[in-house]
Amino acid sequence: MNFGRLRYALAGALAGIANGFFGGGGGSILVPALTKVCKLEQRKAFATSVAVILPLCTLSVAIYFFRGGLDLMTALPYVAGGAVGGLVGGRIFRDVKVVWIKRGFGLLLIYGGVRCFL
Repeated sequence: MNFGRLRYALAGALAGIANGFFGGGGGSILVPALTKVCKLEQRKAFATSVAVILPLCTLSVAIYFFRGGLDLMTALPYVAGGAVGGLVGGRIFRDVKVVWIKRGFGLLLIYGGVRCFL
């Protein structure tokens, strides 16, 4: 494995740890890694992050489920709402300027960070 691929694998591992530990959040690690390390354009980094996070989330869900830490009935409304939101977001994604996507992502990270401290 060459050094470049090792860096990509390490970024993926950090995203997986974030997903497993926090129940999500791997994208907050992957998007910056994909833009800085992989030199992907911002829009492609967001889309690639979604593709990478899906299997990580699936694995995390399975682990939480088999260890008894998942209440499926509580999760179902969020899954339905998330699916609708994902469809809407995916459809309007290409029409939104990258600068607004970056700002929205930044605000989301700031909001999450502030909520963690309060």
